Amino acid sequence: MTPRLFLLLPFCLAALAAEPDWPKIQAETLKHFQALIRMDTSDPPGNETEAANYVKQVLEAEGIPVKTFTKVPNRPNLVARLKGNGSKRPILIVGHTDVVNIDPTKWKDHGPFSADRAGGYIYGRGTVDDKDNLVACLMTMVTLKRLGVTLDRDVIFLAEAAEEGNSSIGAGFIAEEHWAEIDAEFCLAEGGGAMRRGGKLISVNIMTSEKIPARAVLKTSGTAGHGSVPRVDNAIARLSSAVEKAANWQPPMKLNDTTRTYFERLATVSGPEQAARYNGLANPDRSAAIQEYLRANEPAHYSMLRTSISPTIFHAGYRNNVIPAAAEVTLDIRALPGEDLDAFFAELKRKIGDDQVEIQRQPLGRPAAPVSKLDTEMFKTLEAMQRKHYPGAVTLPSMLTGATDMSYFRAKGMQCYGVGPLLDVEELEKGYGAHSDQERILEDELYRFLRFQYDAVVAMSAHN
Repeated sequence: MTPRLFLLLPFCLAALAAEPDWPKIQAETLKHFQALIRMDTSDPPGNETEAANYVKQVLEAEGIPVKTFTKVPNRPNLVARLKGNGSKRPILIVGHTDVVNIDPTKWKDHGPFSADRAGGYIYGRGTVDDKDNLVACLMTMVTLKRLGVTLDRDVIFLAEAAEEGNSSIGAGFIAEEHWAEIDAEFCLAEGGGAMRRGGKLISVNIMTSEKIPARAVLKTSGTAGHGSVPRVDNAIARLSSAVEKAANWQPPMKLNDTTRTYFERLATVSGPEQAARYNGLANPDRSAAIQEYLRANEPAHYSMLRTSISPTIFHAGYRNNVIPAAAEVTLDIRALPGEDLDAFFAELKRKIGDDQVEIQRQPLGRPAAPVSKLDTEMFKTLEAMQRKHYPGAVTLPSMLTGATDMSYFRAKGMQCYGVGPLLDVEELEKGYGAHSDQERILEDELYRFLRFQYDAVVAMSAHN
């Protein structure tokens, strides 16, 4: 027996001895998942009480203690803990109980809170954001407790409120006022997931960093008057020029450990032309042309390379024959981790080049946070679980261009990783993803994700 096999043997024997009854676990997972999907926890207004009470009852029925932390009425956050022997620092698993609100007129075949099963899918708001993670965390805790798994580290479950609308009463509130309840070495939450195209596994994306919302408002003013008399200080015209300059500005590309590794590994599972582009990003002779290609054809990849600016809301005027005295536009700015925002806004002002255009910076949507490391035990374990549960894929550390509540935890030094179930690329292209008008998840992939997460938590926490 080789030394390596000898070292792995205790873990293998422990895993075999404590293997869950997956058919039974999956049936129970479906029951809880459908129950949670059928609860309208739309945010706004965000009443998560019913879902929180449901999760609490399931946990307490298994003898798992639960604490509730509430900043405002009807928005409870739950924390449950399975105690380990303390030889390692805890691991935190997170799911949020709220969902983004819906337009009921757009849900045609299956209601937004129906949890209908059809064609291998489960339909409803929250099926992929984020009641999939919520139920996976719930069943991970339940299964660990039932099997009596001996733990080297505490396993903590946070069922948080308000992720979609106001994190200051959810993760932000817990991080600032109850940090000791969730303080952990590692965290698993939403933001990642496996990808498949044409039935072929491509990757398992593990989110290790995210851009930070750093929005701003551009404002300008001019002389009001009758629309029949054009004015050189027209506020809309002045602002339009500024918006064009801001939108056309391309801040410099900045690769970090996550994005550099992401494109290197993505090249290994891409066609020859795509691989050449991804590998050529760091080539000074080719990079500019490649970035332009990504800007036009792969905007999400383009956004991963730099701090981005998107004009989103324009306010000006109140009738068609009156020149307004003022105009303003909101810029949705998503900053790279580590971006010097003072320098960024100084350069934006220089690019606009008009002292009559005021730049009003808004408070950060979430705290700026560093990139989680790729050389940790947690990331290596997730890579191993990818090989076990998603063979043939590649593990891609990824940077989310949107934002999650993990930034609150990363800002305090926790190493956080975003995970999630498999989604077909074709599904996303058809508009079946998160926040869509026909959100759905493949039922089998919900169960595969649960096994992936459970095995990762066991590998990180179980005593051997």
